[in-house]
Amino acid sequence: MAKSFNRHFQFIGSSKQVRPSGPLWLPAADVYQTADGWVVKVELAGVAAEDVEIEVQGNVLYIVGCRKDRSCAAGVAYHQMEISYSRFEKSLSFPASIEGVSLDHMFENGLLIVHLKKAK
Repeated sequence: MAKSFNRHFQFIGSSKQVRPSGPLWLPAADVYQTADGWVVKVELAGVAAEDVEIEVQGNVLYIVGCRKDRSCAAGVAYHQMEISYSRFEKSLSFPASIEGVSLDHMFENGLLIVHLKKAK
C-alpha cells in the first residue's frame, strides 16, 4: 500500500522563489545516515500525499506542502484549535551534495519517510 502513495508526489523545479502568504508550520524531522545514503523521517500527520512536494538542490532537501482541515464541514464554529492547518516547509542540509541520489518515499503512520540512495 505504501508504494501507491508514490504516484501522488510531485518533484518541483524550485519552490524557493515562492513566498507563503501566511505563517509556516515547521514539522519535526529525523535524519539518519546509512551505508548507502540517508533516511529522512518527517512528522506529517494529517497531510495528504498529493499536498507534498520534494526537491533536491546541492546539499539541501526541500519538503513543502500544506496540511488542510478536511474533516469539518462549512458552518462549523470551533471551540478549541491546537492543530496547525497551514503551509509547511522543511529544509534539511546534508554534509555533502545529494544531487543525483535516487529518492524513494512513502507515508507510514503519519510520517513521510524519504530514502536517499547514493548513485553507484
